[in-house]
Amino acid sequence: MAVAVFGLAACGSSDDNSTYVEQPVEVLYNRALDDLGAQDYKAAAKGFEEVDRQHPYSVWATKAQIMAAFAYYQSNKYDEAVIALDRFIQLHPGHRDIPYAYYLKALCFYEQISDVGRDQRVTQQALDALAEVVKRFPESPYARDARLKVELAIDHLAGKEMSVGRYYQQAQQYVGAINRYRVVIERYQTTTHVPEALHRLVECYLSLGVKSEAQETAAVLGYNFPGSEWYQDSYFLMTGEGPRPPDESSGGWFFGLF
Repeated sequence: MAVAVFGLAACGSSDDNSTYVEQPVEVLYNRALDDLGAQDYKAAAKGFEEVDRQHPYSVWATKAQIMAAFAYYQSNKYDEAVIALDRFIQLHPGHRDIPYAYYLKALCFYEQISDVGRDQRVTQQALDALAEVVKRFPESPYARDARLKVELAIDHLAGKEMSVGRYYQQAQQYVGAINRYRVVIERYQTTTHVPEALHRLVECYLSLGVKSEAQETAAVLGYNFPGSEWYQDSYFLMTGEGPRPPDESSGGWFFGLF
């Protein structure tokens, strides 16, 4: 009996120590802000979430939700940040911070873009999220940066296709390489990879013995990028000669050569 009573007393004591104590919303919010300023992002995120938990119907709670997402973003906890942002967007679609919420969500994906040798699923997610910012809030201060990052994400996706294409080409799997290079030319026309993709197509067509296709591709390269090193390389492959000034009257170096 004595042992049992002692055990119950101990449990009761433990429960008393863990009793929930509500704190003023200003205290919780300011403490979280202090943690954020001290770059203790983990504590800051939990502090802002505590504001929302203890005072869910206060005006502070709404701000705390997006601040928690920002703290997670700062600590590279991108999955947690995206979850918090999705919740904020769902609960407060008309809030004045909604443009920032969409932008911050896009940044969470953008910051995870890896080198072109890896899977580019997150790059596509970043591209979609950035495009959403531009589409929904074209006049917002975040749209300009989002547009720039869209171009960079597209260039990155094109770089992935080029990497795979070079792999296939090196393995002498020319059809697979051609398919990848054509994706770059047709889907990512504004990227920096297009001149090289055209030149690699010339190489692949010549390797397959399809000289007419190589000539046509080299002509397109010369017409669109007459001063590029890739055109000079293609011209050498097609003629065995060094580069020379283009004959504008013929529409390019390769027209009329064969």
